[in-house]
Amino acid sequence: MNLNNQILHRTGNKPIVYDLFFEANSKPKPLVVFCHGYKGFKDWGAWNLVAETFAAEGFFFLKFNFSHNGGTVDNPIDFPDLNAFAENNYSKELNDLDDILNLVTDPEFEFADDIDASNISLIGHSRGGGICILKTAQDDRITKLITWASVSDYSVRFGSDESIEEWKKNGVKYVINGRTKQQMPHHYQFYEDFLANSENLNIPNAVKVLSVPTLVIHAKGDDAVKFSEAESIASLNSSVQLYPIEGSNHVFDASHPWAHNEMPEILAAVTKNSISFIQQ
Repeated sequence: MNLNNQILHRTGNKPIVYDLFFEANSKPKPLVVFCHGYKGFKDWGAWNLVAETFAAEGFFFLKFNFSHNGGTVDNPIDFPDLNAFAENNYSKELNDLDDILNLVTDPEFEFADDIDASNISLIGHSRGGGICILKTAQDDRITKLITWASVSDYSVRFGSDESIEEWKKNGVKYVINGRTKQQMPHHYQFYEDFLANSENLNIPNAVKVLSVPTLVIHAKGDDAVKFSEAESIASLNSSVQLYPIEGSNHVFDASHPWAHNEMPEILAAVTKNSISFIQQ
């Protein structure tokens, strides 16, 4: 069963759009929650094929759009709401993930009979990997963690002191989206929120206290997030397994849109290894 564009309405917060992939047979299944990355969304590229593969292997797979990723309820693909994008921050993404987990682990959830709430894995791509690391360190509901091309430290991603001062002065900075050609705004609140919550958003410290099985998958040819970041994550906790991919890129040879019926070979291998890791 594939249920696309379900809506989690929240009092005082923007709604979250999510997809469910599973076999509806009222048998509890391991839950996998997937978090997309920066300038990403749940329907990007071959993510649907990833979800279908997990479901075929007996998982209950959920992927969602972060509430301020720039998508909307009516158009969850790409970035029609740049005002929301400008107001995004790491704290909001952590809160979104928590609300998603609360939804699907609630005994009153519509498909609760199909979910084993004692077996929850997080998979995060790129910036979403950092969110999943932080959440796993903070939430004992998570039993396994997998990162795909994850960042290792949010604090180093804001640029130089000079660029931060310029950002503060202007109140906004823009990042070009190479595919859509949009000038994507970030309000200075992003940095202010990080400073105010820096301890809660410290990925290296979170990695050090991880106590669940953790798999870090990263391509050596990744130009967006260097492979050294995966090595950094693995170096902080001896229980972290590092799975290097020779060559490839940040999205494991996928692209958007993805018009093929099969995943690229590298992404298929990443998916297979992720499934095997959770099944161990």
